[in-house]
Amino acid sequence: MLPRAGQLLRSGGGRWQQPLSAARRGRSLPAPQMLCLRQSGNLKHYKAACYSTLVPSDEVTVNYRYGLPVVTLMLPSRKERCQFTVKPMLTTVGTFLQDVQKEDKGIQRAEVFTTDGSKIPATALMEVLLMNDFKLVINNTTYSVQVPVKEKWSREHATEAEDIKSLVHRLFIALHLEDHQLRRERELLQKLDHLREQLVPLEQMKAKIATSADAKTNRLLWTGLALLSTQGGALAWLTWWVYSWDIMEPVTYFITYGSALAFYAYFVLTKQDYVYPDVKDRQFLHYFYRKSRSQHFDVEQYNKLKEALAEVEESLRRLHQPLHLQLPIQEINDKD
Repeated sequence: MLPRAGQLLRSGGGRWQQPLSAARRGRSLPAPQMLCLRQSGNLKHYKAACYSTLVPSDEVTVNYRYGLPVVTLMLPSRKERCQFTVKPMLTTVGTFLQDVQKEDKGIQRAEVFTTDGSKIPATALMEVLLMNDFKLVINNTTYSVQVPVKEKWSREHATEAEDIKSLVHRLFIALHLEDHQLRRERELLQKLDHLREQLVPLEQMKAKIATSADAKTNRLLWTGLALLSTQGGALAWLTWWVYSWDIMEPVTYFITYGSALAFYAYFVLTKQDYVYPDVKDRQFLHYFYRKSRSQHFDVEQYNKLKEALAEVEESLRRLHQPLHLQLPIQEINDKD
């Protein structure tokens, strides 16, 4: 093997000699070339490294790969460059910073600011952040990040991409819809059984309290009927057997006026008309809640369980009707 230019040959006698040049061997000299070298590490080992045009290791860059932005930065503790692929329409700034901190536990502070120093909230989407240049602060180091301009698709490319997305979505539904339905139905049935188990003791206690409140309400209604009958009989006895109508007429007038005043007072206090079915329901609820407090019956918990049970049953009903799977609840209710 021929030695390289600049190296010495050792002769058999132990003396160092300059090797023959290419011109002396009859060959043409190649064009001169220059190799830039710099010393690194311990100087006595004469290790050399070539300068390159790569991005400096302490710089944060943003590039687009397969249509998604890739943020490349240096992890301060590990001294390694790490790439983070971002989904702009789904990932928030807070989620991106959390991913960076999870990758390097030595990062105590990670924030993002605009070029004029305004802090960007963690709830902002990365799509908004990547519209302009920004500053990334990691611990005590601030990096100025320049966002490249993303090439806009033409209308034909955008339409083609939307068609591809729609086709992929339909294929996914066709391949996985049945498995998803079975898995979802199994989850709903388990939740339904769990809710019914929780409601069994509450239903029994509610039935007892409702029976007691209904009995008290009926007794009150019969008591009112008895009092009105007694009042009518007393007025008739006083009118025909004790006094005359001339004396009892003002008495009946003030009784009627007092009744009207009582009904108006009921409306002022309850903001409801004095309608007998409404009065009965109101009195029933009054007895029911008073009995519930004495029996330690949690009405709010019972209502939450009943609402959850109704939602699960509605979900099962929709799941068993394939034509309604892609429709919102409001539209289904309108059709029903």
